[in-house]
Amino acid sequence: MLEHSPVTVSLPQLLPQLEADGYAVLDAVTVAQWAQHPLPELAALVPDWEGMPEDAYLKDGGHYRLRRHACFVYENKQLTLAPRRAHWQSLSYNALHGGMQRWFEPMHAHTIEQPVWIDLLSAFARTADALRCSTHPTGAVTRWCIEAHQFRIDTKAGIGRPTPEGAHRDGVDLVGVFMINRQHVKGGETRVFDAMGTSGQRFTLSESWSLLLLDDARVIHETTPIQPAQPGGYRDTLVLTCRADNFQGE
Repeated sequence: MLEHSPVTVSLPQLLPQLEADGYAVLDAVTVAQWAQHPLPELAALVPDWEGMPEDAYLKDGGHYRLRRHACFVYENKQLTLAPRRAHWQSLSYNALHGGMQRWFEPMHAHTIEQPVWIDLLSAFARTADALRCSTHPTGAVTRWCIEAHQFRIDTKAGIGRPTPEGAHRDGVDLVGVFMINRQHVKGGETRVFDAMGTSGQRFTLSESWSLLLLDDARVIHETTPIQPAQPGGYRDTLVLTCRADNFQGE
């Protein structure tokens, strides 16, 4: 199957694109501008995806997903690490894994204490704030709750499912999916659908540090399964979610 590259936008086009279509894709160079750090500093985070523990909550019985998790609060232009908490989603947003507390191993301190990490998540919160101000003129938010998930989907068993729950929303304001690394796999096509209509887009994120941003209220998304193109295939992503005022489950 042919892979379709996404259409990317510049920083000045980011907010208008999110407002118009509910999603936007940035290439790696633009992500570096957005985070205000050069690409080598972003690339220095990539080794932190090695050696992650298995996701013990997969209801399909699979062993293809590895992950770590951490929570943050962005308030008064400052990012702080929140106390460790379970990841929770309602069944209305995640019919497969919703309705239960999932306690994942925390991210390493040496990952989340780096200035590049702090500025990356701060840029994400500022984008959520800009989108909120443009769509809810009177709905100012003073506290953004961010969940960060490091994922590795591998193909040791022949197939890996980035979104075993299928096409879904996350119950937040803004979702960010960073492509970290993609090695020796085929598949993994991202699909974005209008939540209230029939239109949609499909493309394959392949460039390291490219970014898909999603207005979660307006679009549904999924990523198709991956298969090995060579032994040892895997797909690494960083998924961020931003929610106004509180975390899900609070």
